[in-house]
Amino acid sequence: MLGLPDAAAACLFDLDGVLTRTAAVHAAAWKEMFDGYLRERARDTGEPFVPFDPVKDYGRYVDGKKREDGTRSFLESRGIALPEGDPDDPPGNATVRGLGNRKNALVLKLIEEKGVETFDGSIDFVRAAREAGLKTAVVSSSANTVQVLRSVGITDLFDARVDGVVAADRNLPGKPAPDMFLAGAKELDVPAARAVVFEDALAGVQAGRTGGFAYVVGVNRVDDEHAEALAEHGADVVVNDLSELLEGK
Repeated sequence: MLGLPDAAAACLFDLDGVLTRTAAVHAAAWKEMFDGYLRERARDTGEPFVPFDPVKDYGRYVDGKKREDGTRSFLESRGIALPEGDPDDPPGNATVRGLGNRKNALVLKLIEEKGVETFDGSIDFVRAAREAGLKTAVVSSSANTVQVLRSVGITDLFDARVDGVVAADRNLPGKPAPDMFLAGAKELDVPAARAVVFEDALAGVQAGRTGGFAYVVGVNRVDDEHAEALAEHGADVVVNDLSELLEGK
């Protein structure tokens, strides 16, 4: 019925791009933040301004990662090394943490202005999984997970949550390390070998594969190239929507 292995006892869902239509919001916030910084840097150094690509750069360097890891990863791709800074650095500071905080402020502004929508097929799948007796958890690098879940009214569909706030409190490394998903399985009291990971980000799929989970479902919201990349990074199956699992496609 669910298109999952018989041994599956729990489902671990990423949030942005799997459950909610917030991946585009995050990509837009990353672009606005990085483009602003890169323009300032180009003016100061005389280097050419090369904008952030909200598709290629987003998928390659920041999607699915903790904010500071994504910031650092993209900057390194441009040969830029900034001080780490402090977690409470003002959004205007030219530090890894400062730029990350600027991105977060932009995300919250965009969410407030545009709201959040869910993927209906994903929510139907979560409900079906719970009706079938499987435990469910949200595992997201976002520090805004609680606010997003509440805004769309689906908090009650999950037995546990491991997000950016929890990861910071517990000092868990972000995806592609498997630690956040492993923590999610532990919260549900289910071994990794009986838990299924649902991810749209390459880093998240890689985390699911290296964590020894029963099954990794790649969710493709982009194009054929991204679908192939999800498979290459370790997805056991790639779908465009979780409703395909219910329909047995």
